[in-house]
Amino acid sequence: MTTTRRAVVRATVLIAVLTSVSQVLGFARDAVMAAVFGTSSSVDAFLVAQGLMNLVLGLISGAMSRAIIPTVSRAADASDSRGAQRTVRVAMTVTTLVLLAGSVIMFLAARPLLTVLASGFDPAAMDEAVRLTRIVLLATLFIAATNLLAGAAQAHGRFFWAALQGIPFNIVMIAAAGFFGARFGGAALAVGFVAGSAVRLAFQLPAVRGIGLSLRPSLRIRDPGFREMLVLMPPLVVGNALLNFNTIVDRAVGSTQGAGTIAALSYGWRVVTLVQVVIVTAFTTTLFPAFSTLGTPERREQLGRATDRVLGVVIVLVSPVVILLAVAAKPVVVLLFARGNFDARAVSLTSVAVATYSVSLVALAVREVVARTCLAIGDGRTPVWTGFCAMAVNVVGDLALGLRFGVTGLAFATSASMLLAATVLSVLTARRHRAVGLRVLGRTTRDVLAASAVSTAACWLVVREIPVSNAVHALLALGTTSSVCLASYLGVLYLVRTPALADIRDSLSHLQTKAPSR
Repeated sequence: MTTTRRAVVRATVLIAVLTSVSQVLGFARDAVMAAVFGTSSSVDAFLVAQGLMNLVLGLISGAMSRAIIPTVSRAADASDSRGAQRTVRVAMTVTTLVLLAGSVIMFLAARPLLTVLASGFDPAAMDEAVRLTRIVLLATLFIAATNLLAGAAQAHGRFFWAALQGIPFNIVMIAAAGFFGARFGGAALAVGFVAGSAVRLAFQLPAVRGIGLSLRPSLRIRDPGFREMLVLMPPLVVGNALLNFNTIVDRAVGSTQGAGTIAALSYGWRVVTLVQVVIVTAFTTTLFPAFSTLGTPERREQLGRATDRVLGVVIVLVSPVVILLAVAAKPVVVLLFARGNFDARAVSLTSVAVATYSVSLVALAVREVVARTCLAIGDGRTPVWTGFCAMAVNVVGDLALGLRFGVTGLAFATSASMLLAATVLSVLTARRHRAVGLRVLGRTTRDVLAASAVSTAACWLVVREIPVSNAVHALLALGTTSSVCLASYLGVLYLVRTPALADIRDSLSHLQTKAPSR
Protein backbone atom coordinates (compact mmCIF):
# COMPACT_ATOMS: atom_id res chain seq x y z
CA MET A 1 0.00 0.00 0.00
CA THR A 2 1.43 3.42 -0.95
CA THR A 3 2.05 6.21 1.55
CA THR A 4 -0.88 8.16 0.08
CA ARG A 5 -3.26 5.23 0.50
CA ARG A 6 -2.10 4.68 4.10
CA ALA A 7 -2.71 8.35 4.86
CA VAL A 8 -6.15 8.16 3.27
CA VAL A 9 -7.07 5.05 5.28
CA ARG A 10 -5.83 6.58 8.57
CA ALA A 11 -7.64 9.84 7.90
CA THR A 12 -10.79 7.96 6.91
CA VAL A 13 -10.77 5.98 10.16
CA LEU A 14 -10.17 9.13 12.22
CA ILE A 15 -13.04 10.94 10.51
CA ALA A 16 -15.29 7.89 10.78
CA VAL A 17 -14.64 7.62 14.54
CA LEU A 18 -15.22 11.32 15.22
CA THR A 19 -18.22 11.40 12.91
CA SER A 20 -19.65 8.33 14.63
CA VAL A 21 -19.40 10.09 17.99
CA SER A 22 -21.05 13.14 16.44
CA GLN A 23 -23.79 10.97 14.97
CA VAL A 24 -24.46 9.32 18.33
CA LEU A 25 -24.86 12.78 19.81
CA GLY A 26 -26.96 13.76 16.80
CA PHE A 27 -29.32 10.90 17.52
CA ALA A 28 -29.36 11.92 21.18
CA ARG A 29 -30.31 15.41 20.01
CA ASP A 30 -33.11 14.05 17.83
CA ALA A 31 -34.27 11.74 20.62
CA VAL A 32 -34.47 14.69 23.03
CA MET A 33 -36.34 16.74 20.42
CA ALA A 34 -38.70 13.82 19.80
CA ALA A 35 -39.33 13.33 23.53
CA VAL A 36 -39.97 17.05 24.13
CA PHE A 37 -41.86 17.93 20.94
CA GLY A 38 -42.93 14.61 19.37
CA THR A 39 -43.95 15.24 15.74
CA SER A 40 -45.64 18.54 16.59
CA SER A 41 -46.09 21.66 14.50
CA SER A 42 -43.20 23.30 16.41
CA VAL A 43 -40.75 20.84 14.86
CA ASP A 44 -42.38 21.34 11.46
CA ALA A 45 -41.96 25.13 11.81
CA PHE A 46 -38.31 24.78 12.85
CA LEU A 47 -37.52 22.51 9.90
CA VAL A 48 -39.20 24.86 7.42
CA ALA A 49 -37.19 27.75 8.90
CA GLN A 50 -34.00 25.73 8.41
CA GLY A 51 -35.02 25.11 4.81
CA LEU A 52 -35.28 28.82 4.07
CA MET A 53 -31.93 29.44 5.75
CA ASN A 54 -30.37 26.73 3.59
CA LEU A 55 -31.80 28.48 0.53
CA VAL A 56 -29.71 31.53 1.46
CA LEU A 57 -26.63 29.38 2.10
CA GLY A 58 -27.21 27.66 -1.23
CA LEU A 59 -26.57 30.94 -3.03
CA ILE A 60 -22.86 30.63 -2.47
CA SER A 61 -21.64 28.94 0.72
CA GLY A 62 -21.98 25.28 -0.21
CA ALA A 63 -20.54 25.88 -3.67
CA MET A 64 -17.62 27.91 -2.31
CA SER A 65 -16.73 25.28 0.29
CA ARG A 66 -16.60 22.56 -2.39
CA ALA A 67 -14.85 24.63 -5.06
CA ILE A 68 -12.13 25.72 -2.65
CA ILE A 69 -10.79 22.20 -2.03
CA PRO A 70 -9.41 21.32 -5.51
CA THR A 71 -8.08 24.86 -5.98
CA VAL A 72 -6.29 25.07 -2.64
CA SER A 73 -5.18 21.40 -2.82
CA ARG A 74 -3.33 22.04 -6.07
CA ALA A 75 -1.73 25.20 -4.67
CA ALA A 76 -0.64 23.37 -1.52
CA ASP A 77 0.68 20.46 -3.60
CA ALA A 78 2.78 22.97 -5.55
CA SER A 79 4.09 24.47 -2.25
CA ASP A 80 2.35 27.77 -3.01
CA SER A 81 1.01 28.34 0.51
CA ARG A 82 0.82 32.11 0.04
CA GLY A 83 -1.37 31.75 -3.04
CA ALA A 84 -3.59 29.20 -1.29
CA GLN A 85 -4.14 31.50 1.68
CA ARG A 86 -4.85 34.49 -0.54
CA THR A 87 -7.54 32.49 -2.32
CA VAL A 88 -9.16 31.50 0.98
CA ARG A 89 -9.24 35.11 2.21
CA VAL A 90 -10.89 36.36 -0.98
CA ALA A 91 -13.44 33.53 -0.88
CA MET A 92 -14.28 34.31 2.76
CA THR A 93 -14.78 38.00 2.07
CA VAL A 94 -16.96 37.55 -1.01
CA THR A 95 -19.05 34.87 0.72
CA THR A 96 -19.66 37.11 3.74
CA LEU A 97 -20.85 40.03 1.62
CA VAL A 98 -23.20 37.90 -0.50
CA LEU A 99 -24.69 36.13 2.51
CA LEU A 100 -25.24 39.38 4.39
CA ALA A 101 -27.27 40.72 1.48
CA GLY A 102 -29.18 37.46 1.06
CA SER A 103 -29.97 37.20 4.77
CA VAL A 104 -31.36 40.75 4.92
CA ILE A 105 -33.62 40.07 1.94
CA MET A 106 -34.81 36.77 3.42
CA PHE A 107 -35.44 38.39 6.83
CA LEU A 108 -37.73 40.98 5.26
CA ALA A 109 -39.47 38.54 2.91
CA ALA A 110 -39.90 35.65 5.37
CA ARG A 111 -43.68 35.84 5.73
CA PRO A 112 -44.63 36.09 2.03
CA LEU A 113 -42.19 33.30 1.16
CA LEU A 114 -43.54 31.03 3.88
CA THR A 115 -47.10 31.76 2.81
CA VAL A 116 -46.21 30.13 -0.51
CA LEU A 117 -43.81 27.44 0.71
CA ALA A 118 -45.77 26.25 3.76
CA SER A 119 -49.31 26.89 2.61
CA GLY A 120 -50.69 24.08 4.76
CA PHE A 121 -49.66 25.72 8.06
CA ASP A 122 -52.41 27.17 10.25
CA PRO A 123 -51.98 30.81 11.43
CA ALA A 124 -50.22 29.86 14.69
CA ALA A 125 -47.75 27.56 12.94
CA MET A 126 -47.14 30.21 10.27
CA ASP A 127 -46.34 32.88 12.88
CA GLU A 128 -43.93 30.52 14.61
CA ALA A 129 -42.23 29.59 11.32
CA VAL A 130 -41.68 33.28 10.47
CA ARG A 131 -40.20 33.96 13.90
CA LEU A 132 -37.89 30.94 13.78
CA THR A 133 -36.75 31.76 10.24
CA ARG A 134 -35.58 35.20 11.33
CA ILE A 135 -33.66 33.69 14.23
CA VAL A 136 -31.85 30.92 12.32
CA LEU A 137 -30.79 33.35 9.57
CA LEU A 138 -28.22 34.61 12.10
CA ALA A 139 -26.39 31.30 11.69
CA THR A 140 -25.69 31.70 7.96
CA LEU A 141 -22.37 33.51 8.39
CA PHE A 142 -21.19 31.08 11.08
CA ILE A 143 -21.98 28.06 8.88
CA ALA A 144 -20.43 29.58 5.76
CA ALA A 145 -17.21 30.48 7.55
CA THR A 146 -17.03 27.02 9.13
CA ASN A 147 -17.42 25.27 5.78
CA LEU A 148 -14.79 27.40 4.05
CA LEU A 149 -12.21 27.11 6.84
CA ALA A 150 -12.79 23.37 7.12
CA GLY A 151 -12.35 23.01 3.36
CA ALA A 152 -9.10 24.98 3.45
CA ALA A 153 -7.76 22.82 6.28
CA GLN A 154 -8.74 19.60 4.49
CA ALA A 155 -6.96 20.81 1.36
CA HIS A 156 -3.80 20.99 3.52
CA GLY A 157 -4.36 17.45 4.82
CA ARG A 158 -5.80 18.49 8.20
CA PHE A 159 -9.06 16.70 8.93
CA PHE A 160 -9.33 16.49 12.71
CA TRP A 161 -11.04 19.76 13.60
CA ALA A 162 -13.47 19.60 10.70
CA ALA A 163 -14.52 16.10 11.76
CA LEU A 164 -14.85 17.21 15.40
CA GLN A 165 -17.18 20.16 14.80
CA GLY A 166 -20.44 18.22 14.97
CA ILE A 167 -19.81 17.11 18.57
CA PRO A 168 -20.03 20.53 20.30
CA PHE A 169 -22.87 21.57 17.98
CA ASN A 170 -24.97 18.59 19.02
CA ILE A 171 -24.18 19.13 22.71
CA VAL A 172 -25.46 22.71 22.46
CA MET A 173 -28.62 21.57 20.64
CA ILE A 174 -29.28 18.84 23.22
CA ALA A 175 -28.99 21.39 26.02
CA ALA A 176 -31.25 23.87 24.22
CA ALA A 177 -33.99 21.30 23.55
CA GLY A 178 -33.73 19.48 26.87
CA PHE A 179 -33.49 22.45 29.24
CA PHE A 180 -35.45 25.12 27.40
CA GLY A 181 -37.69 23.35 24.86
CA ALA A 182 -40.67 22.78 27.16
CA ARG A 183 -40.68 26.45 28.21
CA PHE A 184 -39.77 28.30 25.02
CA GLY A 185 -40.96 25.87 22.34
CA GLY A 186 -39.45 26.06 18.87
CA ALA A 187 -37.52 29.23 19.76
CA ALA A 188 -35.24 27.12 21.96
CA LEU A 189 -34.32 25.02 18.92
CA ALA A 190 -33.66 28.08 16.76
CA VAL A 191 -31.48 29.85 19.35
CA GLY A 192 -29.65 26.59 20.08
CA PHE A 193 -29.00 26.17 16.36
CA VAL A 194 -27.41 29.63 16.13
CA ALA A 195 -25.32 29.12 19.28
CA GLY A 196 -24.20 25.66 18.15
CA SER A 197 -23.19 27.05 14.75
CA ALA A 198 -21.03 29.68 16.45
CA VAL A 199 -19.31 26.98 18.51
CA ARG A 200 -18.65 24.95 15.34
CA LEU A 201 -16.86 27.95 13.87
CA ALA A 202 -14.75 28.39 17.00
CA PHE A 203 -13.57 24.78 16.68
CA GLN A 204 -12.04 25.52 13.26
CA LEU A 205 -9.68 28.17 14.62
CA PRO A 206 -6.94 25.73 15.79
CA ALA A 207 -6.71 24.31 12.25
CA VAL A 208 -6.60 27.85 10.86
CA ARG A 209 -3.64 28.62 13.11
CA GLY A 210 -2.03 25.31 12.18
CA ILE A 211 -1.90 26.17 8.48
CA GLY A 212 -0.90 29.78 9.21
CA LEU A 213 -4.01 31.26 7.62
CA SER A 214 -4.70 34.96 8.09
CA LEU A 215 -8.37 35.96 8.27
CA ARG A 216 -7.89 39.53 7.08
CA PRO A 217 -10.58 40.49 4.52
CA SER A 218 -9.51 40.71 0.89
CA LEU A 219 -11.39 41.70 -2.26
CA ARG A 220 -8.65 40.82 -4.75
CA ILE A 221 -11.15 39.10 -7.00
CA ARG A 222 -8.55 38.85 -9.77
CA ASP A 223 -6.63 36.33 -7.68
CA PRO A 224 -5.90 33.34 -10.00
CA GLY A 225 -7.06 30.80 -7.43
CA PHE A 226 -10.32 32.63 -6.83
CA ARG A 227 -10.90 32.93 -10.58
CA GLU A 228 -10.38 29.17 -10.86
CA MET A 229 -13.02 28.73 -8.16
CA LEU A 230 -15.41 30.96 -10.10
CA VAL A 231 -15.16 28.58 -13.07
CA LEU A 232 -16.46 25.77 -10.85
CA MET A 233 -19.00 27.94 -9.04
CA PRO A 234 -21.98 28.22 -11.46
CA PRO A 235 -22.74 24.49 -11.72
CA LEU A 236 -22.15 24.03 -7.99
CA VAL A 237 -24.50 26.91 -7.13
CA VAL A 238 -27.14 25.38 -9.37
CA GLY A 239 -26.55 21.97 -7.80
CA ASN A 240 -27.00 23.32 -4.28
CA ALA A 241 -30.07 25.27 -5.35
CA LEU A 242 -31.60 22.10 -6.81
CA LEU A 243 -31.02 20.19 -3.58
CA ASN A 244 -32.55 22.97 -1.49
CA PHE A 245 -35.44 23.32 -3.92
CA ASN A 246 -36.22 19.63 -3.56
CA THR A 247 -36.28 19.97 0.23
CA ILE A 248 -38.54 23.01 0.01
CA VAL A 249 -40.97 21.20 -2.30
CA ASP A 250 -40.99 18.16 0.02
CA ARG A 251 -41.85 20.36 2.99
CA ALA A 252 -44.36 22.46 1.07
CA VAL A 253 -46.29 19.33 0.12
CA GLY A 254 -45.72 17.88 3.59
CA SER A 255 -47.29 20.95 5.20
CA THR A 256 -50.60 19.99 3.55
CA GLN A 257 -50.56 16.44 4.97
CA GLY A 258 -51.18 17.31 8.61
CA ALA A 259 -49.02 18.16 11.61
CA GLY A 260 -46.04 15.86 12.06
CA THR A 261 -45.51 14.87 8.43
CA ILE A 262 -42.47 17.12 7.97
CA ALA A 263 -41.03 16.04 11.32
CA ALA A 264 -41.49 12.33 10.51
CA LEU A 265 -39.73 12.76 7.16
CA SER A 266 -36.88 14.61 8.86
CA TYR A 267 -36.42 11.97 11.58
CA GLY A 268 -36.56 9.23 8.97
CA TRP A 269 -34.01 10.93 6.75
CA ARG A 270 -31.67 11.42 9.71
CA VAL A 271 -31.73 7.70 10.44
CA VAL A 272 -31.08 6.75 6.83
CA THR A 273 -28.25 9.22 6.22
CA LEU A 274 -26.27 8.06 9.26
CA VAL A 275 -24.42 5.57 7.08
CA GLN A 276 -23.75 8.17 4.41
CA VAL A 277 -22.19 10.52 6.95
CA VAL A 278 -20.15 7.91 8.82
CA ILE A 279 -18.91 5.84 5.85
CA VAL A 280 -19.39 7.70 2.58
CA THR A 281 -18.55 11.21 3.76
CA ALA A 282 -15.55 9.89 5.67
CA PHE A 283 -14.17 8.32 2.48
CA THR A 284 -14.93 11.21 0.16
CA THR A 285 -13.70 13.91 2.54
CA THR A 286 -10.24 12.37 2.71
CA LEU A 287 -10.16 11.27 -0.93
CA PHE A 288 -11.25 14.53 -2.55
CA PRO A 289 -7.90 16.32 -2.04
CA ALA A 290 -6.12 13.19 -3.34
CA PHE A 291 -8.54 12.92 -6.26
CA SER A 292 -7.85 16.56 -7.13
CA THR A 293 -4.18 15.79 -7.76
CA LEU A 294 -5.20 12.95 -10.14
CA GLY A 295 -7.51 15.07 -12.27
CA THR A 296 -4.98 15.84 -14.99
CA PRO A 297 -5.37 13.98 -18.33
CA GLU A 298 -2.11 12.07 -17.95
CA ARG A 299 -3.29 10.63 -14.61
CA ARG A 300 -6.87 9.92 -15.66
CA GLU A 301 -6.41 6.15 -15.70
CA GLN A 302 -5.11 6.26 -12.13
CA LEU A 303 -8.12 8.35 -11.09
CA GLY A 304 -10.45 5.83 -12.72
CA ARG A 305 -8.93 2.92 -10.81
CA ALA A 306 -9.18 4.84 -7.55
CA THR A 307 -12.82 5.70 -8.23
CA ASP A 308 -13.67 2.07 -9.04
CA ARG A 309 -12.11 0.85 -5.79
CA VAL A 310 -13.91 3.41 -3.66
CA LEU A 311 -17.25 2.74 -5.37
CA GLY A 312 -16.91 -0.98 -4.76
CA VAL A 313 -16.05 -0.51 -1.10
CA VAL A 314 -18.85 1.94 -0.29
CA ILE A 315 -21.50 -0.10 -2.14
CA VAL A 316 -20.51 -3.26 -0.26
CA LEU A 317 -20.45 -1.45 3.10
CA VAL A 318 -23.70 0.47 2.65
CA SER A 319 -25.93 -2.27 1.22
CA PRO A 320 -26.43 -4.39 4.39
CA VAL A 321 -27.59 -1.29 6.23
CA VAL A 322 -30.14 -0.68 3.46
CA ILE A 323 -31.47 -4.18 4.07
CA LEU A 324 -31.64 -3.70 7.82
CA LEU A 325 -33.39 -0.34 7.60
CA ALA A 326 -35.90 -1.57 5.04
CA VAL A 327 -36.83 -4.74 6.92
CA ALA A 328 -36.45 -3.56 10.54
CA ALA A 329 -37.50 0.09 10.31
CA LYS A 330 -39.94 -0.11 13.23
CA PRO A 331 -37.44 -1.55 15.75
CA VAL A 332 -34.94 1.15 14.73
CA VAL A 333 -37.47 3.95 15.28
CA VAL A 334 -38.76 2.50 18.56
CA LEU A 335 -35.22 2.15 19.91
CA LEU A 336 -34.16 5.66 18.92
CA PHE A 337 -37.23 7.81 19.44
CA ALA A 338 -40.16 6.07 21.19
CA ARG A 339 -40.28 7.99 24.47
CA GLY A 340 -41.95 11.08 25.90
CA ASN A 341 -44.30 12.75 23.42
CA PHE A 342 -43.22 10.49 20.54
CA ASP A 343 -46.44 8.47 20.34
CA ALA A 344 -47.60 5.47 18.28
CA ARG A 345 -48.61 7.68 15.34
CA ALA A 346 -45.15 9.24 15.28
CA VAL A 347 -43.55 5.77 15.35
CA SER A 348 -45.71 4.61 12.45
CA LEU A 349 -45.05 7.67 10.26
CA THR A 350 -41.31 7.68 10.92
CA SER A 351 -40.98 3.91 10.32
CA VAL A 352 -42.59 4.30 6.90
CA ALA A 353 -40.18 7.14 6.10
CA VAL A 354 -37.13 5.10 7.17
CA ALA A 355 -38.11 2.03 5.15
CA THR A 356 -38.91 4.02 2.01
CA TYR A 357 -35.86 6.26 2.22
CA SER A 358 -33.50 3.33 2.83
CA VAL A 359 -33.24 2.38 -0.85
CA SER A 360 -31.67 5.77 -1.60
CA LEU A 361 -28.57 5.05 0.50
CA VAL A 362 -26.62 3.27 -2.24
CA ALA A 363 -27.57 6.01 -4.70
CA LEU A 364 -26.31 8.67 -2.28
CA ALA A 365 -23.02 6.81 -1.90
CA VAL A 366 -22.46 6.37 -5.64
CA ARG A 367 -23.44 9.93 -6.49
CA GLU A 368 -21.17 11.40 -3.81
CA VAL A 369 -18.10 9.51 -5.04
CA VAL A 370 -18.69 10.05 -8.77
CA ALA A 371 -19.54 13.74 -8.33
CA ARG A 372 -16.25 14.32 -6.55
CA THR A 373 -14.44 12.50 -9.34
CA CYS A 374 -16.06 14.88 -11.84
CA LEU A 375 -15.01 17.91 -9.80
CA ALA A 376 -11.44 16.60 -9.57
CA ILE A 377 -11.40 16.51 -13.38
CA GLY A 378 -12.87 20.02 -13.51
CA ASP A 379 -16.29 18.96 -14.78
CA GLY A 380 -19.01 20.56 -12.67
CA ARG A 381 -21.66 20.47 -15.41
CA THR A 382 -22.35 16.76 -15.45
CA PRO A 383 -23.35 16.53 -11.75
CA VAL A 384 -25.58 19.58 -12.21
CA TRP A 385 -27.27 18.17 -15.32
CA THR A 386 -28.07 14.95 -13.49
CA GLY A 387 -29.27 17.09 -10.59
CA PHE A 388 -31.81 18.72 -12.90
CA CYS A 389 -33.10 15.28 -13.89
CA ALA A 390 -33.36 14.25 -10.25
CA MET A 391 -35.15 17.47 -9.35
CA ALA A 392 -37.73 16.94 -12.08
CA VAL A 393 -38.43 13.38 -10.93
CA ASN A 394 -38.65 14.47 -7.30
CA VAL A 395 -41.03 17.37 -7.96
CA VAL A 396 -43.30 15.29 -10.19
CA GLY A 397 -43.24 12.50 -7.62
CA ASP A 398 -44.06 14.88 -4.77
CA LEU A 399 -47.05 16.28 -6.62
CA ALA A 400 -48.27 12.96 -8.01
CA LEU A 401 -47.56 10.71 -5.04
CA GLY A 402 -46.95 12.96 -2.04
CA LEU A 403 -50.34 14.63 -2.18
CA ARG A 404 -52.04 11.24 -2.38
CA PHE A 405 -49.90 8.94 -0.23
CA GLY A 406 -48.34 11.40 2.24
CA VAL A 407 -45.10 10.25 3.88
CA THR A 408 -44.78 7.15 1.67
CA GLY A 409 -45.20 9.11 -1.56
CA LEU A 410 -42.81 11.90 -0.55
CA ALA A 411 -40.09 9.49 0.57
CA PHE A 412 -40.50 7.31 -2.53
CA ALA A 413 -40.19 10.33 -4.83
CA THR A 414 -36.93 11.31 -3.13
CA SER A 415 -35.48 7.80 -3.37
CA ALA A 416 -36.46 7.40 -7.03
CA SER A 417 -34.88 10.73 -7.96
CA MET A 418 -31.61 9.81 -6.27
CA LEU A 419 -31.43 6.41 -7.92
CA LEU A 420 -31.91 8.08 -11.31
CA ALA A 421 -29.26 10.73 -10.58
CA ALA A 422 -26.66 8.17 -9.48
CA THR A 423 -27.24 5.96 -12.53
CA VAL A 424 -27.14 8.76 -15.10
CA LEU A 425 -24.12 10.43 -13.47
CA SER A 426 -22.11 7.19 -13.47
CA VAL A 427 -22.88 6.46 -17.13
CA LEU A 428 -22.05 10.00 -18.29
CA THR A 429 -18.81 10.12 -16.29
CA ALA A 430 -17.74 6.80 -17.77
CA ARG A 431 -18.48 7.88 -21.34
CA ARG A 432 -17.16 11.44 -21.17
CA HIS A 433 -14.08 10.98 -18.98
CA ARG A 434 -13.50 7.22 -18.70
CA ALA A 435 -13.19 7.79 -14.96
CA VAL A 436 -15.74 5.12 -13.97
CA GLY A 437 -15.47 1.49 -15.01
CA LEU A 438 -19.03 0.46 -15.82
CA ARG A 439 -18.09 -3.22 -16.08
CA VAL A 440 -16.48 -3.14 -12.65
CA LEU A 441 -19.44 -1.24 -11.22
CA GLY A 442 -21.85 -3.63 -12.92
CA ARG A 443 -20.18 -6.71 -11.45
CA THR A 444 -20.18 -5.20 -7.96
CA THR A 445 -23.85 -4.29 -8.34
CA ARG A 446 -24.72 -7.79 -9.54
CA ASP A 447 -22.92 -9.44 -6.63
CA VAL A 448 -24.45 -7.08 -4.07
CA LEU A 449 -27.97 -7.55 -5.46
CA ALA A 450 -27.63 -11.33 -5.18
CA ALA A 451 -26.35 -11.08 -1.61
CA SER A 452 -29.03 -8.54 -0.73
CA ALA A 453 -31.85 -10.73 -2.03
CA VAL A 454 -30.77 -13.66 0.13
CA SER A 455 -30.15 -11.45 3.15
CA THR A 456 -33.48 -9.60 2.84
CA ALA A 457 -35.45 -12.85 2.79
CA ALA A 458 -33.58 -14.17 5.82
CA CYS A 459 -34.05 -10.93 7.77
CA TRP A 460 -37.75 -10.76 6.98
CA LEU A 461 -38.30 -14.29 8.29
CA VAL A 462 -36.58 -13.33 11.54
CA VAL A 463 -38.05 -9.89 12.23
CA ARG A 464 -41.65 -10.99 11.66
CA GLU A 465 -41.34 -13.42 14.59
CA ILE A 466 -40.17 -10.82 17.14
CA PRO A 467 -42.80 -8.43 18.58
CA VAL A 468 -41.63 -4.86 19.09
CA SER A 469 -43.46 -3.01 21.87
CA ASN A 470 -40.62 -1.32 23.75
CA ALA A 471 -36.92 -0.47 23.53
CA VAL A 472 -35.81 -3.84 24.96
CA HIS A 473 -37.77 -5.78 22.35
CA ALA A 474 -36.50 -3.42 19.65
CA LEU A 475 -32.88 -3.99 20.71
CA LEU A 476 -33.40 -7.76 20.67
CA ALA A 477 -34.98 -7.59 17.22
CA LEU A 478 -32.18 -5.43 15.84
CA GLY A 479 -29.42 -7.56 17.33
CA THR A 480 -30.86 -10.77 15.95
CA THR A 481 -31.72 -9.32 12.56
CA SER A 482 -28.32 -7.64 12.19
CA SER A 483 -26.50 -10.91 12.87
CA VAL A 484 -28.59 -12.78 10.32
CA CYS A 485 -28.19 -9.94 7.81
CA LEU A 486 -24.39 -9.79 8.02
CA ALA A 487 -23.91 -13.56 8.05
CA SER A 488 -26.07 -14.18 4.98
CA TYR A 489 -24.85 -11.08 3.11
CA LEU A 490 -21.13 -11.67 3.63
CA GLY A 491 -21.55 -15.38 2.99
CA VAL A 492 -22.93 -14.77 -0.50
CA LEU A 493 -20.29 -12.13 -1.30
CA TYR A 494 -17.57 -14.54 -0.21
CA LEU A 495 -18.97 -17.30 -2.40
CA VAL A 496 -19.08 -15.08 -5.50
CA ARG A 497 -15.63 -13.61 -4.65
CA THR A 498 -16.53 -9.93 -4.91
CA PRO A 499 -13.32 -7.91 -5.57
CA ALA A 500 -14.35 -5.14 -3.15
CA LEU A 501 -13.90 -7.54 -0.22
CA ALA A 502 -10.20 -7.76 -1.06
CA ASP A 503 -9.92 -3.96 -1.09
CA ILE A 504 -11.57 -3.79 2.34
CA ARG A 505 -9.24 -6.47 3.75
CA ASP A 506 -6.24 -4.72 2.22
CA SER A 507 -7.15 -1.39 3.79
CA LEU A 508 -7.72 -2.95 7.22
CA SER A 509 -4.50 -4.98 7.15
CA HIS A 510 -2.39 -1.93 6.31
CA LEU A 511 -4.12 0.41 8.74
CA GLN A 512 -1.62 2.00 11.11
CA THR A 513 -2.57 3.40 14.47
CA LYS A 514 -0.78 6.69 13.94
CA ALA A 515 -3.34 9.45 13.37
CA PRO A 516 -2.95 11.94 10.54
CA SER A 517 -1.88 15.52 11.15
CA ARG A 518 -4.28 17.72 13.04
